Amino acid sequence: MDDSELIRRIGDLVDEEHKLERSHAGEPASEGDIERVRQIEIALDQCWDLLRQRQARRDAGQNPDDAHVRDASTVEGYRQ
Repeated sequence: MDDSELIRRIGDLVDEEHKLERSHAGEPASEGDIERVRQIEIALDQCWDLLRQRQARRDAGQNPDDAHVRDASTVEGYRQ
């Protein structure tokens, strides 16, 4: 996935997240929607991490295509 595809994916995920949040304004979200928002948050963290990896590789004169998606436990661990 190149940078433009990553940015497009991030935009799609943000749009979906906002749509889910708007659909529950003033009322509780279903368990399914809560889980989907959590999945979106993880996917966004993975996309942003991959975009940063690609930039770091590019800055170091390495091939950005060698960057890879890190697992959820790794990218979620950055927050702690």
